[in-house]
Amino acid sequence: MPTTTPQRVPQEERSRAMRARLLEATVECLVERGFAGTSTTLVSERAGVSRGAQLHHFPTKNDLVVAAVEHLTVVRGAELAAAASRLPTGVRRTRAVLQVLGDHFASPVFFAALELWVAARTDEALLAAVAPLEQRVGREAHRLVVEALGADESQPGVRELVQATLDLVRGLGLATTISDDARRRGRILDEWAAVLDARLEEHR
Repeated sequence: MPTTTPQRVPQEERSRAMRARLLEATVECLVERGFAGTSTTLVSERAGVSRGAQLHHFPTKNDLVVAAVEHLTVVRGAELAAAASRLPTGVRRTRAVLQVLGDHFASPVFFAALELWVAARTDEALLAAVAPLEQRVGREAHRLVVEALGADESQPGVRELVQATLDLVRGLGLATTISDDARRRGRILDEWAAVLDARLEEHR
């Protein structure tokens, strides 16, 4: 019987896969244990990566967390875009847009980002990394809502209406970290969908 030689995975590919495991493990630790409870040792154990390899890629906790911030930015943008691509058309579209946003701002990915916001408030180096990436996520979310609702921001008050929508769902997401009252959140989004439809119709 002929023998087959196992194919060797290129070093660059192995390195990329290792980094991905470390970043995913970092996000999981942030969600479960918060920023203070996340350590490089814990992350390397969860990722199944040796401490030496982890330190080679990310020498300090901040190096690891900053890379996780960048990773989160990509993941959050991709999740929002994917959800937006599945939105229905018709009279329930506005409510569906709010549901997509509400689900996003009550997701583990958002909670991990929230941990970084809190930590960055008193850590200048972390703030310098987090702030521009959060601005990028905010711009992308704003653009998505404008497109999904067909909102005309050249009309007075429409841009502020879109921003108020994002502030509302973000606030509901923050409330979810304390108690998950899905029924109350649903009623609020039902009412806001009606407000949005009425206001946007005035400008069509």
